[in-house]
Amino acid sequence: MADFPSKVTTETSSPHSQSPPHGGTGLRGLMAGITTRVDVSFVRSVPAMLMVAETVAGVLHWALVASTPYLAVSAAYGWVMFVAVTLWIFSTLLFLALLLSVPQRLPVVPWAVTVMMYNGVAALLYLTAFIANAATAANSAYVGHLGAAAFFGAALTLLYGASAYLSYLDWRGDGGNAASSTVPT
Repeated sequence: MADFPSKVTTETSSPHSQSPPHGGTGLRGLMAGITTRVDVSFVRSVPAMLMVAETVAGVLHWALVASTPYLAVSAAYGWVMFVAVTLWIFSTLLFLALLLSVPQRLPVVPWAVTVMMYNGVAALLYLTAFIANAATAANSAYVGHLGAAAFFGAALTLLYGASAYLSYLDWRGDGGNAASSTVPT
């Protein structure tokens, strides 16, 4: 009976179970680590679909404005280009943060308020960019490109507005009004 502990093994899987966590080293381990962090419920949600639409429409808007000599047309197109590029980068980063479950790993940040404020500010910025774009597109020799850019600017204003509204509903659903949760029933 003295040699019993040396004959017992606690291994319950294949002999390769001594590999590092998340499936091993190299690319397979990296992919396993990333896939365990992906929030699949977020991918299937309406806010995620809106963010994908914002990203795709944003890059189209950016490309249309960048494909014209916008500084020769109007100085306002510098603002349109700034809004398009900046919000596209921030939207992509926000989408990746939400996709990789950063809010669950960093609960100190008030994510519902942060996303709501971002979408609201983005809608206002795109509204100003759309107005600047549409006001000078008709008087330009590049009316086709800048008219299409104005269309995408209007579409992005609506997309960010819808995202802001859904973010507001999410914020209100999480107990945004502390007074309503303290009232005895």
